[in-house]
Amino acid sequence: MNGLRAVLVGAGSMGKAWAKAVTASPEVDLVGWVDIVDQRAREAVEVLGLAGVAVEAEIGAALASLAPDFVVDATVPEAHHEVTTTCLQNGVPVLGEKPLAATMEEARELVKLSEHTSTLFVVSQNRRYNAGLASFRGLLAERLGGVGHLNAEFYRAPHFGGFRDEMDSPLLLDMAIHTFDAARYLTGADALTVACSEFNPPWSWYRGAASAVAEFEMTGGLRFSYQGSWCAQGFETSWDSSWRAVGPSGSALWDGTTDPVAELLAGTGGDHRLERAEATPVAIPGLGIEGTLADFVTALRTGEAPMGECHDNLRSLAMVFAALESTRTGRRVEVGT
Repeated sequence: MNGLRAVLVGAGSMGKAWAKAVTASPEVDLVGWVDIVDQRAREAVEVLGLAGVAVEAEIGAALASLAPDFVVDATVPEAHHEVTTTCLQNGVPVLGEKPLAATMEEARELVKLSEHTSTLFVVSQNRRYNAGLASFRGLLAERLGGVGHLNAEFYRAPHFGGFRDEMDSPLLLDMAIHTFDAARYLTGADALTVACSEFNPPWSWYRGAASAVAEFEMTGGLRFSYQGSWCAQGFETSWDSSWRAVGPSGSALWDGTTDPVAELLAGTGGDHRLERAEATPVAIPGLGIEGTLADFVTALRTGEAPMGECHDNLRSLAMVFAALESTRTGRRVEVGT
C-alpha cells in the first residue's frame, strides 16, 4: 500500500459504490470505513472482500487512529455538515457526495471553513464526468456561436424506496442539481433568477413533489429551461437528461446517450441552408465517480482546483434552493450564494 490513504464514511448504496471506485484506483488505498451502525460497514467490508480496512462508528475516531490523506463522505445529506466540519477542522480534505449540505446556511458555513482551514473540499458532481457531455460542451463553444437558449428534459420512473420516497422535494433536492450543474458546465454561465413550480402527480409513489418545471435567467442573457419528473413511466430520457441548445449559428442536440449533433447555418447573408455537424470526442479522466476521484487525487497532488470545488459547487446548489423558494412563494426569485 503506497497510495493516498482514504477513509470512507457511509455504508449505504453510494458508500459501496465509492468503495469499489476507491479500491479500483491505483493511486488510493482504502484504510478505513465509518458508519454510525458499524456492523453495516463490517458487513460491507466482508461482502466486498476488502482486506486491511479498519471499521469505526465515528469519524473523529477514524481520523485520530488512521491519519487519512482524505475522506470520502457518502452519508445522507443531513450528515454532510457534521462529517465535513470534523474533517476540515482537522485539516483533512473531503470529497463529498452531493448535495454540498442539506441547507444553504450549512453550505455557506462549510465553504467558509474550507477557506479558513485552507483545506480542499470538493462535491462529486459525477454526471459532469461523461464523455458525451464534454463533447456537447465543445460543440456549443466551437460551432454554435454562443448559446441563447438551453433546454433540458429529464423524465424517469425509479422506484428507490428509502429516504427519497419520503423527501419533501425529491426531484429538486436529490436529482435536479445534476442537470442545473451541467447547464453551468456547458455554458460557463451562472444563474441570476428563477421561476419554478413543483408538483406531485396523483399516481406518484413519492410523498413529496416528484415533478418540476423551472426557467432560469443566466448571465450573458442565456435562458435555461428545465422540465423533469421522477414518476414519468414510458419514453424515459437518459439519466443525463435530453438537451437542446440554440445559438446564432444553429442548434445542437444531445440525448444523453448517443453522440451530440448540430445543424448549423452553412451559408452567409440570406442563405439559410443548414449542414449537420458532429461533436469532436473529448477525453475525460474517468466515468462518473471514477472521474471525480481521479480529478480529486490530481488536485491533491498538484494543487489545481478540480471540478466540483466547493466555491463553484455552491453556485449550483444555490439554483436548487432558489427553485424551491420560487415554488413555495409563487414568484421569480434571485439566485444568490
